[in-house]
Amino acid sequence: MLTSLPNLLTYARILMVPGLVGAFYLEGDAANWTALVLFVLAAITDYFDGYFARAWHQVSALGRMLDPIADKLLVSAALFMLVAKGTIGWDSVLAAIVILSREILVSGLREFLASVRVSVPVSQLAKWKTAIQMIAIGFLLAGPAGDKLVPYVTQTGTALLWIAALLTLYTGYDYLNAGLRHVIQEDESAAGKTGPASNG
Repeated sequence: MLTSLPNLLTYARILMVPGLVGAFYLEGDAANWTALVLFVLAAITDYFDGYFARAWHQVSALGRMLDPIADKLLVSAALFMLVAKGTIGWDSVLAAIVILSREILVSGLREFLASVRVSVPVSQLAKWKTAIQMIAIGFLLAGPAGDKLVPYVTQTGTALLWIAALLTLYTGYDYLNAGLRHVIQEDESAAGKTGPASNG
């Protein structure tokens, strides 16, 4: 299953990350448009690798591991470069930090829950958050080049980024709350097994 189509699409998405970063070093509007095209292509592979994995019953452990890693690499690289370039101004850096912090938190939580064989399903609101987040980044990648074609592209992207950040706080709390219940249960279970034996 290492070379199944879903896995190949995931590999392709990971390989696009260096290209996305490199696009920011191009001159003029080419930087924006190249970065946007790569980001859109990566988002398309994200949709189709999951679709084909389910449709063709090619879900693999490797795919389950690499898919969220590829997503987080893509989003993190895009946000870091947008901040470095100044498209995301200092007044909106907090929104980017919230989104990145949530990704790290959820990754750690899922790793723990996987170790105790617990799965936390993705909520519909979390899916909407992801969609808004990806659209926001797309608008911001178009940035000043997009503003030349359609007014307020950058401002729209910034507004959507804040909406995604607010949804991130809400959905992140849901994940944390659900995860902590399992963490507490695991600690109580471990304490019960190692506690003093009854004298009765």
